[in-house]
Amino acid sequence: MKKYKTQFEMMTQKPVPSLIVQLGIPTMISMFVTSIYNMADSYFVGQINTSASGATGVVLGLMAILQAIGFMFGHGSGSIISRKLGQKEIENACRFSATGFYSALFSGFLILILGSIFLTPLMLLLGSTPTILPYAKTYAICILCAAPALVSSCVLNNILRYEGRAFFAMIGLTSGGILNIFLDMLFMQYMNMGILGAGLATAISQYVSWILLLTMFILKKTQTSLNFKYAKFNLATLGDIVTTGLPSLARQGLASISTMLLNNAAGVYGDAAIAAMSIANRISMFIFSAVLGIGQGFQPVAGFNFGAKKYSRVREGFFFTLGFGTVSLGIAALAVYLNAGACIQIFRDDPEVITIGIPALQAQCLALFFVPFQVCNNMMFQSIGYKFNATFLSSLRNGLFFIPILLISSWLFGLTGIQYSQAIADVMTSLACIPFTISFFAKIPKETKISN
Repeated sequence: MKKYKTQFEMMTQKPVPSLIVQLGIPTMISMFVTSIYNMADSYFVGQINTSASGATGVVLGLMAILQAIGFMFGHGSGSIISRKLGQKEIENACRFSATGFYSALFSGFLILILGSIFLTPLMLLLGSTPTILPYAKTYAICILCAAPALVSSCVLNNILRYEGRAFFAMIGLTSGGILNIFLDMLFMQYMNMGILGAGLATAISQYVSWILLLTMFILKKTQTSLNFKYAKFNLATLGDIVTTGLPSLARQGLASISTMLLNNAAGVYGDAAIAAMSIANRISMFIFSAVLGIGQGFQPVAGFNFGAKKYSRVREGFFFTLGFGTVSLGIAALAVYLNAGACIQIFRDDPEVITIGIPALQAQCLALFFVPFQVCNNMMFQSIGYKFNATFLSSLRNGLFFIPILLISSWLFGLTGIQYSQAIADVMTSLACIPFTISFFAKIPKETKISN
């Protein structure tokens, strides 16, 4: 690292493949651990009964709402910060870091209050059945208590990543994730707290992760600052953050809506169908975290170098990330495809759940080969400030394609249509990205200013 005296020099001079790997590996580890502790909740809750297992799928929609708000502020401020740092405008970058963090923190408290007041109708809206409802409410109230930490942690994590300090982000996220797994075991297996134990484990671990991430800023390990004096809650600053983060809001917000619709569609076929689809989606997300992690390593590289007008490094980073993600994701997807039944059985040893879950999981595994291309497009366009491209493409997978496919296929083909909806949406989303990719790289010059 002595060769690169400053963070700016490292981000704009270090060979792109090694830089992306350096930034992506800590993020991949963080994503894996996060996925593992989400799956740990599913595993331990699955030992209670099928209705409790279905509750984790219902509350997944609530967590998607929280993440939608958090990632909107996190990716919105982080993307701008990386470009400001690439332009060496550090004080401007501080303005966006502080504004993004406090906006997310206040939003988390607001969701906590409103969600607690309207808890029962919220759970029913997210697809809970009467038998799942008691478990869903217990689990959800714990998640709501963690909302301020969960939402603002998304901002802290993304600022660290976009600054090129993915290792610090990894420390915060993985520590909380590992703690969650141990607390799940303690509260549920040894203290017999049931689904309340799973919820408390998640809430406590979220606050521990939040404190560790915040410590990086307090110890001045970052170029930006969270000092409240930098926060500017005006239309220009907030508008820039929100519009830049809109792709993340669209992606995660639509994920919440799609989870709600999926649960409602599957609920017609009983709690086992909700549990099966929830488990299949969580396993698929675990595999997906591989390409998501390396893609997030590409984001600060794209933002920094686009801001510094080093466009050839943006192009090189895109194709390296695409190749790396396709190979790593393909290997993992193939392994899960061949052992789909055993994977589902780990989380719920119920013959009906396994039977419903196998075709859904196998279809998603095959479709995952198409996912790296859409991820690379989404992350590149958001990082360089192409707001329309990023927002539109982010809306496809869980919204503009998935929702109509789910509604039509469930009406025409029943449960079979539900099982294959996500896989079909993934393939169609990747195909839709092709013209955007071709157009962008056709007009982007090597090292001169790009015309939009």
